[in-house]
Formats: sequence, C-alpha cells, structure tokens
Amino acid sequence: MPEDPQHVDVRDNPDEQRYEAWLDGRVVAFSRYRVINDRVVFLHTETDEELEGQGIGGRLVQGALDDVRSSGRRITSKCPFVSSWLDRHPEYADLAATTG
Repeated sequence: MPEDPQHVDVRDNPDEQRYEAWLDGRVVAFSRYRVINDRVVFLHTETDEELEGQGIGGRLVQGALDDVRSSGRRITSKCPFVSSWLDRHPEYADLAATTG
C-alpha cells in the first residue's frame, strides 16, 4: 500500500545538519545542509528506495523550505533534487540566495 506523503512529519535535526522526513516512527528521507551565515545550503537529499516516487522527497523539501522561510533565512541549493523541486515551485523562488 503506498504511503501518504501528507502524513510525513518533517523535522530539523541540527545536530546531524539535516532535515528528516519521518513516517511510521522512522526516518524515510533526509536532506543534508550546512548553515553559512544567514543561508541554509542544501547539499544532498535521499529517500528510502522502496518509497521513491511517492512524493515523500517533495514533502521533505517543502517542509524544510517552509522552516527556512519561517526563520528568515535564505537558501542555496547544491542538491540536484532540491534545485529541481525549486524549478517546479516558483512560489519558493524568493528563498533562493543563489543556486548551483
């Protein structure tokens, strides 16, 4: 049965420098980052193979970017997945300090 990405809980784990997507009590995806001054630099995103294609990675990115927005910071994406997600969601373009 496919998982519902709406039930994914996105949490910041600053000790590990990553945002995590939690589902059924376990981490099923994460996005590594580094904080540089007032920017969050997204480096790499992974989703459990058995859950790929179900929207969990997108929910993770959206939750992470909503958190960044609420903190008043901006982002730089060095992660191809985050960059691709941003290309499809222009409503988050204001967060991008630079990409690449």
